[in-house]
Order: sequence, then structure tokens, then C-alpha cells
Amino acid sequence: MSKVCEICGKKPIYGNSVSHAHNKTRRRWEPNLKKMRIDLNGSILTAKVCTSCIKSDHVKKAV
Repeated sequence: MSKVCEICGKKPIYGNSVSHAHNKTRRRWEPNLKKMRIDLNGSILTAKVCTSCIKSDHVKKAV
């Protein structure tokens, strides 16, 4: 299951968790995706959309 926003293409980013002793282990930050029904050019479909796209009105919610 891919963790990519279908509107803006936001995907997980990678980095390091750094402990108090400065040990580094790899980790990843996932985008905050929600599954919702959207109206895209007159057709209604289900898509995984990040919350920043929902808040900024890049998508139109299907009624």
C-alpha cells in the first residue's frame, strides 16, 4: 500500500532518530493521509489525500 498523496504527490521522507548518546538509527516520517471521496473533473472517486491538501481546498469533497 503506497503512502503517497494522489493530489500533491507528498510521500514519506527519511532521516535519523538521534538518541541522547548520539546513536543514529534510520526512521521515516509518513504523510498524514486520509481516504476520502473526491470530485475530480465531474467524476467521483476514492483517493488518499494528505490533510494539507484538504485544508487548503485543493480537493473538492464529493457529496
